[in-house]
Amino acid sequence: MRVKGGSVTRQRRRKMIKLAKGYRGAKHIEFKVAKQQVWKSWTYAYRDRKTTKRNFRKLWIARINAAARQNDMSYSKLMHGLKEAGVEVNRKMLADLAVTDPRAFTSLTKEAAKALK
Repeated sequence: MRVKGGSVTRQRRRKMIKLAKGYRGAKHIEFKVAKQQVWKSWTYAYRDRKTTKRNFRKLWIARINAAARQNDMSYSKLMHGLKEAGVEVNRKMLADLAVTDPRAFTSLTKEAAKALK
């Protein structure tokens, strides 16, 4: 006896079409194409979750370096000096300080310079 997919198959396909909502052309209409695109989208999402972290770290380093150079110090010397001084502030917070509170950042660069001497 032949077994048809029926409601189970229809639900599975409808779920995939729903995930493809907003895609252009056949990618949000036809099941086969929609499935391929949704899977591809999942691989992009997985990959780009890592890329986002990388991009933010690059941004923070650029901001810290710019602020450090305004205080006559390079990024690498600043980071090494802060480590030597025992100041444990991560790059995200340092970048935020560099943008929002330049006076506090300047005091941190002085601490780093003191520790390097």
